[in-house]
Amino acid sequence: MGQFIHLTSADGVKVPAYVAEPAGKPKGAIVVVQEIFGVNSHIRNVADGYAAAGYLAVAPATFHRVQTDVDLGYSEADMGTGFGFKTAVDALAAPGVMQDLQAAIDYARKGVAAGKVGIVGYCWGGLLTWRSACALSGLSAAVSYYGGGMTTAEESARQPACPVLAHFGNKDHWIALDTVEAFKLAHPEVQVHIYEADHGFNCDQRGSYNESAAKLALERTHAFFAKHLD
Repeated sequence: MGQFIHLTSADGVKVPAYVAEPAGKPKGAIVVVQEIFGVNSHIRNVADGYAAAGYLAVAPATFHRVQTDVDLGYSEADMGTGFGFKTAVDALAAPGVMQDLQAAIDYARKGVAAGKVGIVGYCWGGLLTWRSACALSGLSAAVSYYGGGMTTAEESARQPACPVLAHFGNKDHWIALDTVEAFKLAHPEVQVHIYEADHGFNCDQRGSYNESAAKLALERTHAFFAKHLD
């Protein structure tokens, strides 16, 4: 069970973050980047899971600059509300939310001494994870789950500065499979896995949850982080 703390971004803004600590000395740290539903129970559970695996987990509230204390479910109404917050964050002047993610990385690095920091994100968080891998400092590995917008030509033009693993579903109506294939061709250095699954297949609170795909993706993610962080 973790707790909320406050990070301080480069511009002085205090950003809440859910922090889950392992039982012993952390073998590394992982920044967990939310979907469009806030640092809700699912994202806190994800962070708790990484803590149970031996990592310091930090989940910053990436909506904080436009709306505080966002904790949504997965109804159609919640999706509309979350998309509105995402649109507002995307409209912020640069660096916007990226400085909050950098603050989370910096906090995580201090918490693991000589350890390394990875980042994992889901949906919108998957896109932010890709951008972080390409633009932020202090990361040793990045894992994106069905990053919405990540496979556009504009995003694909970015170049990652750390190893990246990406998970996609072949039934995802938000991310066309042909754009995933184009991303794979543009980035042979990125490990891309495609599952028989829909968008959001990792979240057991969504109707699109796919237990077998989620289990396999998590096994691959843990192996990837073990290779680059432990």
